[in-house]
This record gives sequence, structure tokens and C-alpha cells, in this order.
Amino acid sequence: MNKFWRVSILLIGALQSPFTLADGPAIPPFGVELNGRDLAVNPGADFFEYAGGQWMKNAQIPADRTSWGPFTALAEAATNNVHGILEEAQKAPRTANGSATQKIGDYYAAFLNEAAIEKRGLAPMQPILRRIQAAHSHTDVIKLLSSPEIGTPSPINMRITIDQKSPDRYIVAIYHGGLALPDRDFYLRDDAQFKETRQAYEKHIERLLTLAHQPHAKESATKIVALETEIAKRHWPRADRRDRERTYNLRTLIALSHDVPNFPWEQALDAAGLPQAAELVVSELSAMEPLAEVIQKTPVDTWKAYLTYHAIRTHASVLPKAIDNEVFAFYGHTLNGQQEQKARWKRAVDATNASLGEAVGQVYVARYFPPESKAQMLELVENLRKAYADRIEHNSWMTPETKRVALEKLTLFRPKIGYPDQWRDYSGLKVSRTDAFANLKASQRFEWHREVARLGKPTDRNEWGMTPQTVNAYYNSAYNEIVFPAAILQPPFFDPKADPAVNYGGIGGVIGHEMGHGFDDQGSKSDAHGVLHNWWTDSDVAAFKRFGDQLALQYDQFEALPGIKVNGRLTLGENFGDLGGLTIGYLAYQQALKGQKAPVLDGITGDQRFFLAWAQVWRTVYKDQALRNQVLSDPHSPARFRVNGAIRNVDAWYDAFGIKPTDPLYLAPTDRVHPWQ
Repeated sequence: MNKFWRVSILLIGALQSPFTLADGPAIPPFGVELNGRDLAVNPGADFFEYAGGQWMKNAQIPADRTSWGPFTALAEAATNNVHGILEEAQKAPRTANGSATQKIGDYYAAFLNEAAIEKRGLAPMQPILRRIQAAHSHTDVIKLLSSPEIGTPSPINMRITIDQKSPDRYIVAIYHGGLALPDRDFYLRDDAQFKETRQAYEKHIERLLTLAHQPHAKESATKIVALETEIAKRHWPRADRRDRERTYNLRTLIALSHDVPNFPWEQALDAAGLPQAAELVVSELSAMEPLAEVIQKTPVDTWKAYLTYHAIRTHASVLPKAIDNEVFAFYGHTLNGQQEQKARWKRAVDATNASLGEAVGQVYVARYFPPESKAQMLELVENLRKAYADRIEHNSWMTPETKRVALEKLTLFRPKIGYPDQWRDYSGLKVSRTDAFANLKASQRFEWHREVARLGKPTDRNEWGMTPQTVNAYYNSAYNEIVFPAAILQPPFFDPKADPAVNYGGIGGVIGHEMGHGFDDQGSKSDAHGVLHNWWTDSDVAAFKRFGDQLALQYDQFEALPGIKVNGRLTLGENFGDLGGLTIGYLAYQQALKGQKAPVLDGITGDQRFFLAWAQVWRTVYKDQALRNQVLSDPHSPARFRVNGAIRNVDAWYDAFGIKPTDPLYLAPTDRVHPWQ
């Protein structure tokens, strides 16, 4: 599933009257924050700063955040809403059968009970730590790495996923992992900042093992970092891992054992509780044998140190405060620049959402999501669908054969709005009122068993990959669906009282982004029914590749921090999404005008309002560490380049703001990427 978040929706309605502004838009006078602009900045030099510079100068990143913008503000509001739900749930009358309300209240209450966590100390971890210490062979190590009960990363991981070439079935997927830092670059680059991070990581490991009363903490820390560095050397670069064809390698268990003979696949599958499936999909196939060699060549004692550290780390939130604080001190503060850990109640909200998300979501939807929003959202999606159809039909580079299948895919796009039609059944999950550690383990077992039980059964196309209270959205290529949870279908991203240009430029562009993932460089590899295969003619593939090469090169030039540039290949799909969303959102706005000329409001034309709204939706301030991590590991470009990188490829922006060839963002018409214009 695509990890597009920031906003992906919110055009709650078809904007019936394009010129009549009702009183009281949330952002007066018409939906764009005029005081947020920095008029001293030339829009052709940095449109991101021009549209939101004053707001960003005044924005304060909360101490428990690493960035701040409209998206994070909405996420904070959702957290507060769920907090109220859980506070009520923990005080609700108790029932003998353990209702969903009781379970979410108990899970929340147990996580808040720090006194009980302190009293238990490390005792809950002892069964896991004893299993680790009992390992004597590399086969023992592999069984521990594969066991969901241990809860550690592994160089070779297993999970249940949708078969991309047969999306009506689930399949076991094999993929590489084993690293605790955000990306292989953190282990392999020689820049001073990365060396300092590795040194801080090693010191953190030593401190955590010492707090957990583990012997030889300093020596173990050195060995763990060295081991993860060897794993990182065998990892594929993150941009290569986006390629859906390269990462789909269907193998029988026998064939995989032949390809990678140095790894005991049968024992690993058994340890994971997985049946020995007839077929598996391997993502980074060429990395498997080198990683298996690392596993076999690394001393068992080093693996025991690695497993011990990571087992403690991954359970830190339900262990004594000293351990929990140490994990935050490195991963939150040092690695991401977060000044303070979230309040315990916020983390209790997050933990409950993670384990009982749809049980919480049922209450959230009943309380905060009006039914009319769903109908209005569906209407808006149809407006964007029509605009995409127009662009596909009239583009000059796509052949008739490919256009036919593209239009079929667009027609079969399935929008999911607000919440699932069927809620998840948590009756099999036992929740303690007082034991947060037991709840975490019970939740992990419940979810893993639910996943394993799906093997051999048809895929559930009604299932959601996000909870309704999640401020996010995604496109799922295997189901050819766009999914918009309830929490994001509200202001500030859409305001029914705002000017239509603002709504189409803000949320219309973002909805178009999600739909556009079906036609980006990777999403376009699945057909109307979600099957991964090439349905393009050779000439269309070549033409679209030229667009992609050109767009990747543009983004490669953007420098987020000194020495840290955007990776145009890693971010290509999201950049295609932004460009397509902005282009199609603009077309949908023009169609909504029905041939009439948009009014000038406060001296600002309709087209100017459209582009200002797009830029203000994305305005964000970051901690430097968080910005660095995003550039190195996230397929989304930082906000500044999502704005500037997209608008400079849209002809209407040049006309709207009088952009000149001497302006830094100016691209000659022949250099602009126009796949959908």
C-alpha cells in the first residue's frame, strides 16, 4: 500500500455554487491565509516561501513533535478526540463478556498504569531473554529471528501479503530487514553527521543493555553496530526497492532452498508459525544469499547480544521508565530532534489505536463523522475521475490500445470513504486491565494469527489498511482502490464555505494525487483488476519513461540540507502523484467554472487562489534531523519541494503569477513534464 499521508482528501462536496461565498469560512476572507504569505519573496524564486513564509516564520514545533503543519495539527486534534473516547471507555460499567468498549478502556488504562509497569520491572521480559540465552547454534538463532513472539527485526523477514500477480490470494512474502537506523546510508556514509549518529547509537545500545543488567554491554554494543553495518552493505538501495517487477520473485520452497541453500527455510517458516507454503514471493532476491552468509558467519554470541538489545528496545513502551526514556533519548531526540517524549496519555492513545483500532474507530465515526460527508466525498471523487478521463482521452502520447485499458482502470477505481462496511472482530483478543506488557503480547499474537489464518482463503477486498481515526490516505494497487479515512475528511483541508478555487487547489489536488498513483511509474504496472503485468504498448512505456527520467532529474537538484539532496528516483512515484494531482485538480476547477470567469477576490484571481491553496496545504516546518531522515528514507519529497517541484511543471502557474525566464523556478516549456496536461 502506498504510504501517502499528509492529506489525501477533504473536498467534501461538489461545490455547487462556484461564485457564491457563504459567510464564515474557517480562514477568512475566502479560505487562503493571506497573512501567512511572505510578499517580499518572488513567487518565481520560491513559491513555497511566497505562499507560506510568514506562517512558517511564526510556526512553533511542539516539544513532542519533529515537524508541524496543517497535517500534524489535524492529527493532534484526532488524538484529542480519541483521548476523550478512551477516558469515557475506561470509566464505563464493566461487563462479564468483555465488550469492545471495555477492551479499549482496559487497554488504555493498563498502558497508563506506570506504577504497575515499574513494579513488574523486567520480569515480563525474562521468558524472552531466557529463550535468547538458550541459543547454541545458528539454527537456534534463525528460529528466534523468525519468531513473532520474540519481536525483533531480522535480516530475512516473513509476512503475509496480497499476491500482486494474483490479487485474489494471500501469499508469504520474504524481504530483507534487520536495521534499526532509518536507512543503509546511516551505516555506510562517511559524512560527519552519520559518523556521529553511529557513535551515539553505539553508546545508546551500551546504556540500554546496562539498564537491563546485561553483561558486557560495551563490547556487545560494538558488535551489534558492526553486525548491522554488515547487514546494511547487503541491503538494496531504497530507490531500487520501489521497482514492483524487480521485487516480485515467485518461488517454490524447493526453488528458494536451491537459490539460497545457506538458510534453513523450513525451520524459519515453522518458527514463524507459517505453513510450508507451495509458493512464496521474495522481494530483494539477490540480497538473500549474502544475508544468509552474514547470519551463518556471525558468532552466535553476537546474535544473542543483537536479539537481546532489540527485544528490550521493541518492548520499551511497556517496560520501566528508565528503559523507555533511554529508547526515546536516542530514537526520538538524537535521531529525530524531538525535544520531549509524548505525554503518557498520548502514547496510550497511540497504543490502543494500534491494537484495537477499529473498535476505537466505531465510536470515533459515530461521534465525529456525519453521514453526509461520505456522500459529498463520493461526489467529489467522481468530479476528479471525470477530469482524469478527459486527460487520458486527450493526451497526445498514449496509444489508443493503452488509453482503452487506462480508462477501464479509471472506471473501476473503487473509493472507500470514512470507515469500513464491516468492522473487525476483536472477540478473540483478551485484554488485561492492569498488565500493559501482557496486552502488547496478546495483541501481537492475535494479529499474527489473524494474518496466518488468511493463507489459502480469498482476499478480503472490503478490509481497510488504516483506521477511521487515522489522518492519512492511500492507494492500493492490488485492489485498484483509493481509501480516505474519516479523520482527514474535515477542516482545515476542506471548508464548504471557502472559495471553490481554494478547495480544488488544496484538497482537490491531493485527491487527484491519490487517484494518480494508479498511473504513476509503479502503480501503472497493475491493470484495472489489480494484476501486476505490463498492459502498456512499448511506445507508451518509452514515452512515460521519458517523463519519469525528466522529473527524477529535476528533483535530484533539490538540496534539503547541506549535502543532503532529494533522491529523484526514490520519490518519483509521489512526485508523479503531486504533479498529476495538481494538474487534474486544476482541470476539475476549470470544469466547475462551466465557462464562466472566476471573480477576483481581494485582488487575487481564481487561478492564483488555486495555486496558493495547494502551497498552503503543504506548508511545514521540520527539525533538521527529521528532515534529513525523510530525505534518506521516505518516498515523499519534503514539503518545500512537493510545492515548488510540482507547480513549475504546470503552465497555468506561469500565467497566474507572471513567472519570467529569469526566475529561479522557471522551466522552459520544453523542459516541463506534462504527462496529463
